[in-house]
Amino acid sequence: MQLPYYCLNVKSSACDQAWVDPLDIQGINNARAISQKFGFPDQLARVLAARNVDESEAVSFINPTLRNLLPNPESFTDMQYAAERLVKAIMDREKIAVFGDYDVDGACSSALLARFLRYFGITVKIYIPDRIIEGYGPNEQAMKMLAQEGASLIITVDCGANSPDAIKAARLAGADVVVLDHHQMSDVHQEAVALVNPNRPDDFSEQGHLCAAGIVFVTLVWVNRLLRKQKWVETVPDLLSMLDLVALATVCDVVPLRGVNRAFVVKGLQVARSMHNAGIAALAKAARIGEPINSFHLGFLLGPRINAGGRIGDQALGARLLSCNDRDEADKVAEQLSQLNQERQEMEAIQLAQAEAYIDSVHHDKEMSSSLVVACQEWHPGIVGILASRLKERFFCPVFVIALKEDGRGTGSGRSISGVDLGALVHEAVALNLLEKGGDIVWQLGLQFNLRKLKLFKNG
Repeated sequence: MQLPYYCLNVKSSACDQAWVDPLDIQGINNARAISQKFGFPDQLARVLAARNVDESEAVSFINPTLRNLLPNPESFTDMQYAAERLVKAIMDREKIAVFGDYDVDGACSSALLARFLRYFGITVKIYIPDRIIEGYGPNEQAMKMLAQEGASLIITVDCGANSPDAIKAARLAGADVVVLDHHQMSDVHQEAVALVNPNRPDDFSEQGHLCAAGIVFVTLVWVNRLLRKQKWVETVPDLLSMLDLVALATVCDVVPLRGVNRAFVVKGLQVARSMHNAGIAALAKAARIGEPINSFHLGFLLGPRINAGGRIGDQALGARLLSCNDRDEADKVAEQLSQLNQERQEMEAIQLAQAEAYIDSVHHDKEMSSSLVVACQEWHPGIVGILASRLKERFFCPVFVIALKEDGRGTGSGRSISGVDLGALVHEAVALNLLEKGGDIVWQLGLQFNLRKLKLFKNG
Protein backbone atom coordinates (compact mmCIF):
# COMPACT_ATOMS: atom_id res chain seq x y z
CA MET A 1 0.00 0.00 0.00
CA GLN A 2 1.43 3.35 -1.07
CA LEU A 3 1.80 5.94 1.68
CA PRO A 4 0.17 9.36 1.15
CA TYR A 5 2.28 12.32 0.07
CA TYR A 6 2.07 15.19 2.55
CA CYS A 7 2.15 18.77 1.23
CA LEU A 8 5.13 20.59 2.80
CA ASN A 9 5.49 17.43 4.89
CA VAL A 10 2.65 18.63 7.15
CA LYS A 11 1.24 15.51 8.81
CA SER A 12 -0.62 17.39 11.53
CA SER A 13 -1.57 21.05 11.21
CA ALA A 14 -2.64 23.45 13.96
CA CYS A 15 -6.17 22.09 13.43
CA ASP A 16 -4.86 18.53 13.69
CA GLN A 17 -5.38 17.91 9.96
CA ALA A 18 -2.95 16.22 7.58
CA TRP A 19 -2.17 18.13 4.40
CA VAL A 20 -2.49 15.19 2.01
CA ASP A 21 -1.77 15.82 -1.64
CA PRO A 22 -4.64 14.43 -3.79
CA LEU A 23 -1.98 13.05 -6.14
CA ASP A 24 0.25 10.16 -5.16
CA ILE A 25 3.98 10.21 -5.88
CA GLN A 26 3.48 8.77 -9.37
CA GLY A 27 0.86 11.42 -10.14
CA ILE A 28 3.06 14.22 -8.88
CA ASN A 29 5.95 13.04 -11.02
CA ASN A 30 3.62 12.78 -14.02
CA ALA A 31 2.37 16.34 -13.45
CA ARG A 32 5.96 17.64 -13.23
CA ALA A 33 6.90 15.85 -16.44
CA ILE A 34 3.90 17.32 -18.29
CA SER A 35 4.61 20.82 -17.00
CA GLN A 36 8.30 20.70 -17.84
CA LYS A 37 7.96 19.11 -21.29
CA PHE A 38 5.10 21.25 -22.63
CA GLY A 39 5.36 24.40 -20.51
CA PHE A 40 1.86 23.92 -19.09
CA PRO A 41 1.01 25.76 -15.85
CA ASP A 42 1.49 23.58 -12.78
CA GLN A 43 -2.21 23.69 -11.95
CA LEU A 44 -3.17 22.43 -15.42
CA ALA A 45 -0.54 19.71 -15.33
CA ARG A 46 -1.88 18.52 -11.94
CA VAL A 47 -5.45 18.38 -13.28
CA LEU A 48 -4.28 16.28 -16.21
CA ALA A 49 -2.37 13.94 -13.91
CA ALA A 50 -5.43 13.60 -11.66
CA ARG A 51 -7.40 12.48 -14.73
CA ASN A 52 -4.78 9.82 -15.46
CA VAL A 53 -3.55 11.63 -18.56
CA ASP A 54 0.07 10.75 -19.06
CA GLU A 55 2.81 12.66 -20.81
CA SER A 56 2.16 11.08 -24.20
CA GLU A 57 -1.55 12.07 -24.19
CA ALA A 58 -1.33 15.58 -22.72
CA VAL A 59 -1.26 17.60 -25.95
CA SER A 60 -4.09 15.66 -27.63
CA PHE A 61 -6.15 15.93 -24.44
CA ILE A 62 -5.83 19.72 -24.37
CA ASN A 63 -6.07 20.18 -28.14
CA PRO A 64 -7.93 17.15 -29.52
CA THR A 65 -8.11 16.74 -33.30
CA LEU A 66 -10.01 14.30 -35.45
CA ARG A 67 -6.88 13.73 -37.52
CA ASN A 68 -5.11 12.23 -34.52
CA LEU A 69 -8.01 10.68 -32.61
CA LEU A 70 -10.58 9.39 -35.12
CA PRO A 71 -10.53 5.59 -34.89
CA ASN A 72 -9.98 3.44 -37.94
CA PRO A 73 -13.50 2.52 -39.14
CA GLU A 74 -12.24 -0.90 -40.21
CA SER A 75 -11.47 -1.73 -36.58
CA PHE A 76 -15.22 -2.04 -35.91
CA THR A 77 -16.76 -5.45 -36.46
CA ASP A 78 -19.16 -5.45 -39.45
CA MET A 79 -18.21 -1.90 -40.48
CA GLN A 80 -17.26 -2.94 -44.01
CA TYR A 81 -20.58 -4.75 -44.50
CA ALA A 82 -22.53 -1.76 -43.17
CA ALA A 83 -20.72 0.78 -45.32
CA GLU A 84 -20.96 -1.34 -48.48
CA ARG A 85 -24.72 -1.76 -47.97
CA LEU A 86 -25.16 2.00 -47.56
CA VAL A 87 -23.09 2.66 -50.67
CA LYS A 88 -25.23 0.23 -52.66
CA ALA A 89 -28.42 1.93 -51.42
CA ILE A 90 -27.06 5.33 -52.43
CA MET A 91 -25.92 4.21 -55.86
CA ASP A 92 -29.20 2.40 -56.54
CA ARG A 93 -31.25 5.27 -55.05
CA GLU A 94 -33.13 2.93 -52.77
CA LYS A 95 -35.80 4.09 -50.37
CA ILE A 96 -34.27 4.13 -46.88
CA ALA A 97 -35.89 4.28 -43.45
CA VAL A 98 -34.05 5.35 -40.29
CA PHE A 99 -35.38 3.87 -37.06
CA GLY A 100 -34.13 5.95 -34.13
CA ASP A 101 -34.44 6.21 -30.39
CA TYR A 102 -36.47 9.00 -28.81
CA ASP A 103 -33.63 10.64 -26.84
CA VAL A 104 -31.10 13.28 -27.93
CA ASP A 105 -28.59 10.70 -29.16
CA GLY A 106 -31.29 9.00 -31.23
CA ALA A 107 -32.52 12.31 -32.66
CA CYS A 108 -29.00 13.48 -33.54
CA SER A 109 -28.08 10.11 -35.08
CA SER A 110 -31.26 10.08 -37.16
CA ALA A 111 -30.79 13.67 -38.33
CA LEU A 112 -27.13 13.05 -39.17
CA LEU A 113 -28.01 10.07 -41.37
CA ALA A 114 -30.94 11.87 -43.00
CA ARG A 115 -28.85 14.92 -43.87
CA PHE A 116 -26.11 12.73 -45.30
CA LEU A 117 -28.46 10.63 -47.46
CA ARG A 118 -30.55 13.56 -48.68
CA TYR A 119 -27.37 15.07 -50.12
CA PHE A 120 -27.62 12.34 -52.77
CA GLY A 121 -31.35 12.86 -53.34
CA ILE A 122 -32.26 9.72 -51.39
CA THR A 123 -35.78 9.51 -49.96
CA VAL A 124 -35.41 9.03 -46.21
CA LYS A 125 -38.12 8.38 -43.66
CA ILE A 126 -37.24 8.87 -39.99
CA TYR A 127 -39.29 6.70 -37.66
CA ILE A 128 -39.17 7.30 -33.90
CA PRO A 129 -41.29 4.87 -31.83
CA ASP A 130 -43.90 6.03 -29.34
CA ARG A 131 -42.32 5.73 -25.89
CA ILE A 132 -45.55 4.71 -24.17
CA ILE A 133 -47.22 2.55 -26.82
CA GLU A 134 -44.22 0.92 -28.49
CA GLY A 135 -41.49 1.27 -25.90
CA TYR A 136 -37.75 1.30 -26.56
CA GLY A 137 -36.19 -0.07 -29.71
CA PRO A 138 -37.46 -1.68 -32.90
CA ASN A 139 -40.70 -3.67 -32.74
CA GLU A 140 -41.99 -6.18 -35.25
CA GLN A 141 -45.07 -4.22 -36.30
CA ALA A 142 -43.19 -0.99 -37.04
CA MET A 143 -40.37 -2.72 -38.89
CA LYS A 144 -42.81 -4.64 -41.08
CA MET A 145 -44.71 -1.44 -41.78
CA LEU A 146 -41.55 0.36 -42.93
CA ALA A 147 -40.70 -2.53 -45.26
CA GLN A 148 -44.25 -2.66 -46.64
CA GLU A 149 -44.11 1.10 -47.31
CA GLY A 150 -41.22 0.44 -49.67
CA ALA A 151 -38.07 0.80 -47.60
CA SER A 152 -35.54 -1.70 -48.94
CA LEU A 153 -33.02 -0.70 -46.27
CA ILE A 154 -33.78 0.12 -42.63
CA ILE A 155 -30.98 1.59 -40.51
CA THR A 156 -31.51 1.45 -36.76
CA VAL A 157 -29.58 4.04 -34.76
CA ASP A 158 -29.10 4.06 -30.99
CA CYS A 159 -31.15 0.86 -30.85
CA GLY A 160 -31.51 -2.53 -32.52
CA ALA A 161 -28.56 -4.38 -31.04
CA ASN A 162 -30.86 -6.42 -28.82
CA SER A 163 -33.89 -6.69 -31.13
CA PRO A 164 -33.40 -9.81 -33.28
CA ASP A 165 -37.12 -10.59 -33.60
CA ALA A 166 -38.00 -7.14 -34.94
CA ILE A 167 -35.10 -7.23 -37.39
CA LYS A 168 -36.11 -10.69 -38.55
CA ALA A 169 -39.64 -9.38 -39.17
CA ALA A 170 -38.22 -6.64 -41.40
CA ARG A 171 -36.06 -9.14 -43.28
CA LEU A 172 -39.02 -11.45 -43.90
CA ALA A 173 -40.97 -8.44 -45.17
CA GLY A 174 -38.27 -7.76 -47.75
CA ALA A 175 -36.00 -5.14 -46.15
CA ASP A 176 -32.35 -5.33 -45.21
CA VAL A 177 -31.39 -3.94 -41.79
CA VAL A 178 -28.16 -2.27 -40.70
CA VAL A 179 -27.75 -1.67 -36.96
CA LEU A 180 -25.63 1.23 -35.66
CA ASP A 181 -25.81 1.04 -31.87
CA HIS A 182 -23.71 1.35 -28.72
CA HIS A 183 -25.73 -0.46 -26.05
CA GLN A 184 -24.34 -3.48 -24.27
CA MET A 185 -25.00 -6.90 -25.73
CA SER A 186 -24.80 -10.37 -24.23
CA ASP A 187 -25.28 -12.25 -27.51
CA VAL A 188 -24.80 -11.31 -31.16
CA HIS A 189 -27.71 -12.07 -33.47
CA GLN A 190 -27.32 -12.68 -37.20
CA GLU A 191 -30.58 -11.15 -38.41
CA ALA A 192 -29.08 -7.88 -39.67
CA VAL A 193 -26.93 -7.39 -42.75
CA ALA A 194 -24.48 -5.63 -40.45
CA LEU A 195 -24.42 -4.86 -36.74
CA VAL A 196 -21.91 -2.16 -35.85
CA ASN A 197 -21.59 -1.81 -32.10
CA PRO A 198 -18.30 -1.30 -30.26
CA ASN A 199 -19.91 -2.96 -27.24
CA ARG A 200 -20.72 -6.24 -28.98
CA PRO A 201 -18.74 -9.12 -27.44
CA ASP A 202 -16.66 -9.77 -30.56
CA ASP A 203 -15.70 -6.14 -31.30
CA PHE A 204 -12.11 -5.13 -30.51
CA SER A 205 -12.14 -1.50 -31.61
CA GLU A 206 -11.91 -0.30 -27.97
CA GLN A 207 -14.41 2.45 -28.80
CA GLY A 208 -17.18 1.43 -26.40
CA HIS A 209 -17.28 4.97 -25.01
CA LEU A 210 -18.80 6.38 -28.23
CA CYS A 211 -22.44 7.42 -28.34
CA ALA A 212 -24.60 6.32 -31.27
CA ALA A 213 -24.08 9.57 -33.18
CA GLY A 214 -20.33 9.05 -32.91
CA ILE A 215 -20.69 5.58 -34.39
CA VAL A 216 -22.89 6.94 -37.19
CA PHE A 217 -20.25 9.59 -37.93
CA VAL A 218 -17.43 7.02 -38.14
CA THR A 219 -19.61 4.86 -40.39
CA LEU A 220 -20.30 7.76 -42.74
CA VAL A 221 -16.60 8.59 -42.87
CA TRP A 222 -16.07 5.10 -44.27
CA VAL A 223 -19.06 5.40 -46.63
CA ASN A 224 -17.56 8.62 -48.02
CA ARG A 225 -14.26 6.86 -48.58
CA LEU A 226 -15.92 3.97 -50.44
CA LEU A 227 -17.93 6.39 -52.58
CA ARG A 228 -14.77 8.24 -53.58
CA LYS A 229 -13.12 4.93 -54.38
CA GLN A 230 -16.07 3.98 -56.59
CA LYS A 231 -15.73 7.33 -58.39
CA TRP A 232 -19.52 7.32 -58.62
CA VAL A 233 -19.84 10.91 -57.41
CA GLU A 234 -17.64 13.98 -57.80
CA THR A 235 -18.40 15.31 -54.33
CA VAL A 236 -19.52 13.81 -51.03
CA PRO A 237 -21.20 15.41 -48.02
CA ASP A 238 -19.04 17.58 -45.76
CA LEU A 239 -19.21 15.56 -42.56
CA LEU A 240 -17.24 18.12 -40.58
CA SER A 241 -20.13 20.58 -41.04
CA MET A 242 -22.39 18.08 -39.23
CA LEU A 243 -20.20 17.71 -36.13
CA ASP A 244 -22.56 19.96 -34.17
CA LEU A 245 -25.00 17.04 -34.07
CA VAL A 246 -22.29 14.66 -32.86
CA ALA A 247 -21.20 17.10 -30.15
CA LEU A 248 -24.78 17.58 -28.96
CA ALA A 249 -25.32 13.80 -28.71
CA THR A 250 -21.96 13.18 -27.04
CA VAL A 251 -22.62 15.72 -24.29
CA CYS A 252 -26.27 14.80 -23.72
CA ASP A 253 -25.64 11.05 -23.64
CA VAL A 254 -23.05 11.69 -20.89
CA VAL A 255 -20.45 9.40 -22.45
CA PRO A 256 -16.84 9.73 -21.22
CA LEU A 257 -15.06 12.73 -22.71
CA ARG A 258 -11.95 10.87 -23.73
CA GLY A 259 -10.36 9.91 -27.00
CA VAL A 260 -12.22 11.03 -30.09
CA ASN A 261 -15.19 12.16 -27.99
CA ARG A 262 -13.15 15.20 -26.93
CA ALA A 263 -12.50 16.07 -30.56
CA PHE A 264 -16.17 15.60 -31.40
CA VAL A 265 -17.19 18.11 -28.73
CA VAL A 266 -14.44 20.69 -29.34
CA LYS A 267 -14.87 20.72 -33.12
CA GLY A 268 -18.63 20.29 -32.90
CA LEU A 269 -18.99 23.37 -30.71
CA GLN A 270 -17.11 25.39 -33.32
CA VAL A 271 -19.63 24.24 -35.94
CA ALA A 272 -22.60 24.87 -33.63
CA ARG A 273 -21.51 28.48 -33.09
CA SER A 274 -21.89 29.15 -36.80
CA MET A 275 -25.64 28.35 -36.45
CA HIS A 276 -25.46 26.44 -39.74
CA ASN A 277 -28.02 23.89 -38.52
CA ALA A 278 -31.45 25.53 -38.57
CA GLY A 279 -32.70 23.32 -35.74
CA ILE A 280 -29.85 24.11 -33.37
CA ALA A 281 -30.14 27.82 -34.20
CA ALA A 282 -33.88 27.73 -33.45
CA LEU A 283 -33.30 25.92 -30.14
CA ALA A 284 -30.64 28.44 -29.12
CA LYS A 285 -33.09 31.24 -29.93
CA ALA A 286 -35.90 29.58 -27.97
CA ALA A 287 -33.57 29.05 -25.00
CA ARG A 288 -32.49 32.71 -25.21
CA ILE A 289 -28.81 31.90 -25.41
CA GLY A 290 -27.06 35.21 -25.89
CA GLU A 291 -23.47 34.01 -26.11
CA PRO A 292 -21.44 31.49 -28.15
CA ILE A 293 -22.76 27.98 -27.55
CA ASN A 294 -20.75 25.93 -25.07
CA SER A 295 -21.07 22.47 -23.55
CA PHE A 296 -23.32 23.76 -20.73
CA HIS A 297 -25.81 25.00 -23.32
CA LEU A 298 -25.79 21.64 -25.07
CA GLY A 299 -26.34 19.60 -21.92
CA PHE A 300 -28.68 21.80 -19.92
CA LEU A 301 -30.56 24.04 -22.37
CA LEU A 302 -30.74 22.41 -25.80
CA GLY A 303 -30.70 18.73 -24.80
CA PRO A 304 -33.62 18.87 -22.33
CA ARG A 305 -35.78 20.60 -24.93
CA ILE A 306 -35.10 17.88 -27.51
CA ASN A 307 -35.73 15.20 -24.90
CA ALA A 308 -39.04 16.79 -23.89
CA GLY A 309 -40.66 15.66 -27.12
CA GLY A 310 -39.63 12.08 -26.49
CA ARG A 311 -40.71 12.22 -22.86
CA ILE A 312 -44.18 13.74 -22.88
CA GLY A 313 -44.98 14.86 -26.43
CA ASP A 314 -44.36 13.90 -30.05
CA GLN A 315 -41.33 11.61 -30.07
CA ALA A 316 -40.34 12.62 -33.61
CA LEU A 317 -40.05 16.36 -32.93
CA GLY A 318 -36.36 16.29 -32.02
CA ALA A 319 -35.22 14.41 -35.12
CA ARG A 320 -37.55 16.48 -37.28
CA LEU A 321 -36.08 19.71 -35.90
CA LEU A 322 -32.43 18.71 -36.26
CA SER A 323 -32.89 17.46 -39.83
CA CYS A 324 -34.89 20.53 -40.88
CA ASN A 325 -33.52 23.20 -43.26
CA ASP A 326 -36.55 25.55 -43.17
CA ARG A 327 -35.80 28.14 -40.47
CA ASP A 328 -39.45 29.20 -40.06
CA GLU A 329 -40.51 25.60 -39.49
CA ALA A 330 -37.54 25.10 -37.14
CA ASP A 331 -38.62 28.09 -35.05
CA LYS A 332 -42.13 26.64 -34.66
CA VAL A 333 -40.87 23.21 -33.62
CA ALA A 334 -38.33 24.70 -31.21
CA GLU A 335 -41.04 26.75 -29.50
CA GLN A 336 -43.21 23.64 -29.24
CA LEU A 337 -40.34 21.72 -27.63
CA SER A 338 -39.69 24.59 -25.20
CA GLN A 339 -43.31 24.48 -24.09
CA LEU A 340 -43.14 20.71 -23.63
CA ASN A 341 -39.97 21.14 -21.60
CA GLN A 342 -41.75 23.60 -19.31
CA GLU A 343 -44.53 21.08 -18.77
CA ARG A 344 -41.96 18.33 -18.17
CA GLN A 345 -40.27 20.39 -15.45
CA GLU A 346 -43.58 20.92 -13.65
CA MET A 347 -44.44 17.22 -13.83
CA GLU A 348 -40.97 16.27 -12.64
CA ALA A 349 -41.21 18.48 -9.54
CA ILE A 350 -44.51 16.92 -8.49
CA GLN A 351 -43.49 13.33 -9.12
CA LEU A 352 -40.07 13.74 -7.49
CA ALA A 353 -41.74 15.04 -4.32
CA GLN A 354 -44.03 12.02 -4.32
CA ALA A 355 -41.11 9.61 -4.75
CA GLU A 356 -39.05 11.23 -2.00
CA ALA A 357 -42.03 11.23 0.37
CA TYR A 358 -42.60 7.52 -0.28
CA ILE A 359 -38.95 6.63 0.33
CA ASP A 360 -38.82 8.70 3.52
CA SER A 361 -41.99 7.05 4.83
CA VAL A 362 -40.67 3.54 4.17
CA HIS A 363 -37.18 4.11 5.57
CA HIS A 364 -37.80 6.72 8.28
CA ASP A 365 -37.14 4.28 11.13
CA LYS A 366 -34.73 1.90 9.43
CA GLU A 367 -31.42 1.91 7.62
CA MET A 368 -31.51 2.94 3.96
CA SER A 369 -31.37 0.06 1.49
CA SER A 370 -28.33 -0.51 -0.71
CA SER A 371 -30.64 0.08 -3.69
CA LEU A 372 -34.08 1.57 -4.23
CA VAL A 373 -37.04 0.42 -6.35
CA VAL A 374 -40.06 2.74 -6.39
CA ALA A 375 -43.20 2.46 -8.50
CA CYS A 376 -46.42 4.41 -8.97
CA GLN A 377 -49.34 4.30 -11.38
CA GLU A 378 -49.60 8.09 -11.46
CA TRP A 379 -46.10 8.68 -12.81
CA HIS A 380 -45.46 9.44 -16.46
CA PRO A 381 -43.21 6.87 -18.22
CA GLY A 382 -41.29 9.67 -19.89
CA ILE A 383 -40.19 11.13 -16.57
CA VAL A 384 -38.92 8.01 -14.78
CA GLY A 385 -35.36 8.38 -16.09
CA ILE A 386 -35.06 11.89 -14.66
CA LEU A 387 -36.60 10.79 -11.35
CA ALA A 388 -34.11 7.93 -11.12
CA SER A 389 -31.22 10.36 -11.69
CA ARG A 390 -32.46 12.78 -9.04
CA LEU A 391 -33.03 10.03 -6.46
CA LYS A 392 -29.63 8.49 -7.16
CA GLU A 393 -28.01 11.87 -6.49
CA ARG A 394 -29.90 12.32 -3.22
CA PHE A 395 -29.55 8.81 -1.77
CA PHE A 396 -26.31 7.81 -3.54
CA CYS A 397 -27.35 4.29 -4.42
CA PRO A 398 -28.66 2.48 -7.52
CA VAL A 399 -32.27 3.45 -8.19
CA PHE A 400 -35.09 2.00 -10.30
CA VAL A 401 -38.17 4.15 -10.90
CA ILE A 402 -41.19 2.48 -12.51
CA ALA A 403 -44.36 3.92 -14.01
CA LEU A 404 -47.18 1.38 -13.68
CA LYS A 405 -49.97 0.88 -16.20
CA GLU A 406 -53.55 -0.16 -15.55
CA ASP A 407 -52.99 -3.50 -17.29
CA GLY A 408 -50.38 -4.53 -14.73
CA ARG A 409 -47.37 -3.81 -16.88
CA GLY A 410 -44.70 -1.28 -16.10
CA THR A 411 -42.06 0.84 -17.80
CA GLY A 412 -39.08 1.88 -15.76
CA SER A 413 -35.63 3.35 -15.76
CA GLY A 414 -32.55 2.78 -13.63
CA ARG A 415 -29.51 4.84 -12.69
CA SER A 416 -26.44 3.54 -10.92
CA ILE A 417 -23.46 4.77 -8.96
CA SER A 418 -19.82 4.12 -9.72
CA GLY A 419 -18.86 0.50 -9.21
CA VAL A 420 -22.34 -0.99 -9.68
CA ASP A 421 -23.08 -2.40 -13.14
CA LEU A 422 -26.84 -2.21 -13.59
CA GLY A 423 -26.44 -3.60 -17.09
CA ALA A 424 -25.30 -6.99 -15.80
CA LEU A 425 -28.16 -6.99 -13.30
CA VAL A 426 -30.75 -6.30 -15.99
CA HIS A 427 -29.36 -8.99 -18.29
CA GLU A 428 -29.65 -11.46 -15.42
CA ALA A 429 -33.17 -10.30 -14.57
CA VAL A 430 -34.27 -10.73 -18.19
CA ALA A 431 -32.71 -14.21 -18.27
CA LEU A 432 -34.63 -15.12 -15.10
CA ASN A 433 -37.84 -13.80 -16.69
CA LEU A 434 -38.19 -11.11 -14.03
CA LEU A 435 -38.09 -8.44 -16.73
CA GLU A 436 -39.68 -8.56 -20.16
CA LYS A 437 -37.15 -6.25 -21.78
CA GLY A 438 -34.13 -4.19 -20.86
CA GLY A 439 -31.73 -1.92 -22.70
CA ASP A 440 -28.64 -0.64 -20.95
CA ILE A 441 -25.31 1.19 -21.04
CA VAL A 442 -23.86 0.02 -17.71
CA TRP A 443 -25.04 2.86 -15.50
CA GLN A 444 -28.34 3.88 -17.08
CA LEU A 445 -31.04 1.68 -18.55
CA GLY A 446 -34.66 1.23 -19.46
CA LEU A 447 -36.80 -1.77 -18.63
CA GLN A 448 -40.26 -3.26 -19.07
CA PHE A 449 -41.87 -5.83 -16.81
CA ASN A 450 -45.07 -7.34 -15.45
CA LEU A 451 -46.44 -6.01 -12.15
CA ARG A 452 -46.79 -9.53 -10.74
CA LYS A 453 -43.00 -9.83 -10.76
CA LEU A 454 -42.25 -6.45 -9.18
CA LYS A 455 -41.80 -7.93 -5.70
CA LEU A 456 -39.48 -10.63 -7.04
CA PHE A 457 -37.45 -7.98 -8.85
CA LYS A 458 -37.22 -5.85 -5.70
CA ASN A 459 -36.03 -8.77 -3.62
CA GLY A 460 -33.80 -10.23 -6.34
